[in-house]
Amino acid sequence: MIDVRSVYRSYHRNADEVHALENVSVHIEAEHFVAFMGPSGSGKSTLMNLVSGIDRPTAGEVVVAGQRLNDLSEDELARWRARHVGLIFQFFNLIPVLSARDNVALPLLLTHLSKAERLQRAETALRIVGLEHRLHHSPRTLSGGEQQRVAIARAIVTDPDLIVADEPTGDLDARNAEEILGLLRQLKHDFGKTVVMVTHDPRALRFVDYALHLDKGVLLEGDDAARAGEAIRLAAGGAVVGARWTS
Repeated sequence: MIDVRSVYRSYHRNADEVHALENVSVHIEAEHFVAFMGPSGSGKSTLMNLVSGIDRPTAGEVVVAGQRLNDLSEDELARWRARHVGLIFQFFNLIPVLSARDNVALPLLLTHLSKAERLQRAETALRIVGLEHRLHHSPRTLSGGEQQRVAIARAIVTDPDLIVADEPTGDLDARNAEEILGLLRQLKHDFGKTVVMVTHDPRALRFVDYALHLDKGVLLEGDDAARAGEAIRLAAGGAVVGARWTS
């Protein structure tokens, strides 16, 4: 599903060159739920942007769902993202003057579907996330957890191959965070989605198939990855059990 091969990503900040990723290779099978974890500046968000087609590598290649993203023009990449990727953000990014249903239907404006078909798909997506009773509510009348569910419905309404979540629990309390993590896992189990998630949340380790740990632009492996995972477990007070890390 996802192949990142010997990827480097550098950019300039004022007069300095920043190496966000250095020789990173990752393979993620379809229908897996994977977390990208690491401290701030580790490169996890850069890696997320590459696999979702938001950014391009300085060197190396990125292949997702059989498509080599390096080969696509900017317009082709935008069309590819619209068809194959559903994006979920920490702060929901809902339009306050639209209902939940209309927010979810927004990505379908880029398709050839009729208005009735768009609204029907939006209602189906909201039913999947458990908000069929909130179709006509505006975001300001919804709780934080409900707003994130609307954002997830918007991400899945186009039936993408890949769901990419950027700190999806970062603005939620503990109960809502666990519900959202469970919902993302459900999308993998029940609908065959591949889900990748950037997160600092140690609770995620109980829900994902495995975590990839990055530090200073490098993918940690073997004992280094195990130590990073153990540090997260200890930071959570030992509450994380049953987690796996890549080696």
